[in-house]
Amino acid sequence: MKAVITVIGKDMVGILAKVSTECSDHNINVLEVTQSILQDMFAMIMLVDISKSDIPFTEFADSLSKMGSEMNLSIHAMHEDIFNAMHTI
Repeated sequence: MKAVITVIGKDMVGILAKVSTECSDHNINVLEVTQSILQDMFAMIMLVDISKSDIPFTEFADSLSKMGSEMNLSIHAMHEDIFNAMHTI
């Protein structure tokens, strides 16, 4: 199973490292990453494998959201099933 993580906010040192560490702490593998810096805004999309996660996905998503709040970022995790359903006609 996979999930998509999005991160949007003011650029600062360590964003990728903190999100990746949160994934690693829960045995979630980062499969692909794309990121851009638009003037002083940071935008990142990660595709992660959650099949071996040691916590429920909702708990992981909540932890990322909390981290985002603490860093003044918008961090959102979406399960691939929801992502695929949203993009199916």
